[in-house]
Amino acid sequence: MSAVQEGVKWKLLTRRSLDLKLPFIHVLTCSDGGPPVIRRIGTLLAAITLTVVSTVAGITLTAGAAHADGCYTWGRTLSEGMSGEDVRQLQIRVAGYPGYGAVLSIDGAYGPATRAAVSRFQQAYGLSADGIAGPQTFNRIYALQDDDCTPVNFSYAEFNDCNSDWSGGAVSASTARFNARVSMWKLQAMRHALGDQQIIVTSAFRSHACNNAVGGSATSRHLYGDAVDLGAGPHSLCRLAQQARNHGFNEILGPGYPDHNDHTHVAHKASRTWSAPNCGI
Repeated sequence: MSAVQEGVKWKLLTRRSLDLKLPFIHVLTCSDGGPPVIRRIGTLLAAITLTVVSTVAGITLTAGAAHADGCYTWGRTLSEGMSGEDVRQLQIRVAGYPGYGAVLSIDGAYGPATRAAVSRFQQAYGLSADGIAGPQTFNRIYALQDDDCTPVNFSYAEFNDCNSDWSGGAVSASTARFNARVSMWKLQAMRHALGDQQIIVTSAFRSHACNNAVGGSATSRHLYGDAVDLGAGPHSLCRLAQQARNHGFNEILGPGYPDHNDHTHVAHKASRTWSAPNCGI
């Protein structure tokens, strides 16, 4: 290693790159770029100090990795009045907690509705329900999501048995896939509210070709990726339709609505359409 390289190495280690203030180290650099002269500290003490610095650096890196997530990692506590992509990512995860008849906007702005949704999420999982998203809230979300950002109990494959690339619908493939992911998080919240029992998905995203093949409506929300048809299983179709009213679905169609006696349909749209006459909706 050259003298210049040695000098750079010592500068990096002795300056406050790790925010460690070591006032007893006084560094003088040579004008020709050679290694610095360290005054007021013995060689042995310098070696010990550098060992400690290296150890702290190792601990810092390890601790940071322990908190990382394969999908998305939040780097700050979020509260009302804040904005940004991290807020938007949080809104996706709590989209299923808007309250009865409401829909949470995924706009990256932490307003009263987002605070209320976070509070409901916290309450649902036994956390302190203060509406502020901090480490405990994020750790719960990390436990609920897979590395592809879907919730642990639902998958992209489950929401697309039409094709492999989400193309051919009424929106771009990326938008359809995103819309499906938001619906997954809404259903994850609904699943938890129903005792963490399975929710059976019978149909979700459709391309125009797939939609035509099953006789779907030309304006079907399945073409947008946010519609999901649910089958009876641990819960009746009516129970699913009734519970869906609490989880951010503006469109709920079920038993008693034409062609919906064998499934409950949930989706997002601009205006509300709820109709499941046999279920009291």
